[in-house]
Amino acid sequence: MRVLIRGTAIVAALVAATGAGIWAGQTDLLKLPLSPAAAITEARADESRPVIYYRDPDGKPLYSPTPKTTDDGRPYIAVHDGEDGTSSAKTANPETKSADTGGARKIKFYRNPMGLPDTSPVPKKDSMGMDYIPVYEGEDSDDGSIKVSPGKIQRTGVETVAVTKRPLVKTIQAPGVVQLDERRIVVLAPRFDGYVDTVGPVTTGTHVMKGDVLANVFGQEVLNESARLLIEQLSQGYVRSEPGVKGPAGVVGATRRLQNLGVPEEFMDEVKREKSVPDTFTYRSPIDGYVLERNWSDGQGFKAGDVGFRIADVSVVWMMADVAEGDINGVKLGEPVTVTTRARPGRTFKGKVTVIYPQLNKETRTIPVRIELPNPELALLPGMYGDVDIYTGNDTTLTVPTSAVIDSGNKQIVLVDLGNGRYEPREVKLGRRGDGYVEVMSGVSDGDRVVSNGNFLIDAESNLQSALKGFEASQSKEASQ
Repeated sequence: MRVLIRGTAIVAALVAATGAGIWAGQTDLLKLPLSPAAAITEARADESRPVIYYRDPDGKPLYSPTPKTTDDGRPYIAVHDGEDGTSSAKTANPETKSADTGGARKIKFYRNPMGLPDTSPVPKKDSMGMDYIPVYEGEDSDDGSIKVSPGKIQRTGVETVAVTKRPLVKTIQAPGVVQLDERRIVVLAPRFDGYVDTVGPVTTGTHVMKGDVLANVFGQEVLNESARLLIEQLSQGYVRSEPGVKGPAGVVGATRRLQNLGVPEEFMDEVKREKSVPDTFTYRSPIDGYVLERNWSDGQGFKAGDVGFRIADVSVVWMMADVAEGDINGVKLGEPVTVTTRARPGRTFKGKVTVIYPQLNKETRTIPVRIELPNPELALLPGMYGDVDIYTGNDTTLTVPTSAVIDSGNKQIVLVDLGNGRYEPREVKLGRRGDGYVEVMSGVSDGDRVVSNGNFLIDAESNLQSALKGFEASQSKEASQ
């Protein structure tokens, strides 16, 4: 009996020990390394999944769609489906739906998310962990146009306007100074020798009216020819009764000689009417204007050709404007002009362009432009400074907004909307500018629609697509070699 109990105790102890060992093995099961057989099983499971690309063994941002080795002979590490968050569904069936269009399109390749000319035939990440962006079929056009998805157009705020004809008015501003009209200046200069008897009540700067007395002068040659006229008239018994030279040849000749000496008509009429020769005759102002010069005094002698008075009519004056070299192409004869001066604040004077001088000031790089201004109130005086506004381009011409032009320096481009998200870059030749528009001389037609807002974003997309095409072509060439 005692032997039976001892045997039973031994059996119980063995069972308890066995149970404790099994429990301990279960608790440490996850901590124990896998057996070689288990490792082989998991490796076979990985190999059953497709390899989507191969990466550099040192973790560098270098990838390859096919097996490859490093420079030191180490193989690239295979990245299986699902290891980097990608799915074989993308590569096994490249037909995918675009969120922008909602239609099924085929992915051609993946491009670098930072815009670098780096592509991949399979999904991958850049050095910062950013996913490469898929490029769908149809986004890269072979006809030179740029394809932009409707979603991107909406996000970037792309706007288009029609190319139209409109009056392109541009205001060219220039400084100017008032000058006298050269055609309205008269000079009193006798054609004979003599002296001044008396000078009228005029001085330099005096405003005179036509017919005002300037001076009484004596000239021996005038006296001699006047006496001959009188003799010829008395010998022929002719007295002139009407204006003009009439009568016998002697009278006509004497009258012509006095006219050539610049003797006034009223003096000759007096000789014929009074039948006597006065010692002096009177010079009167031939126009209304200001006395610019008075060179005579009482009793002063003079020679033929000496200037006694210089008088200017200022009812019409010139404004000489200095137009910048870059603006002169827009200035045309007859264009309207407004002028303001510091001397007459609040007043505006209107005129027109009459002459564009054929010369360039080398120091200021400006071209003189003459503007004719009516001056009935004599408010504009010679020497006054003014600000000139020339209104150019009243004719209708083909225009686009200045914001629609992409200027690369050596050429100008506009993006023409072809519809369905396609835009064609076209080189244009530009002309005058004004009021936010620019004249288009060639490149587009009336009615074409061009991008006026967001064109630089489309241009950047165009540059990226061109870079990708060039990179893809170079890769294809290297693969063929």
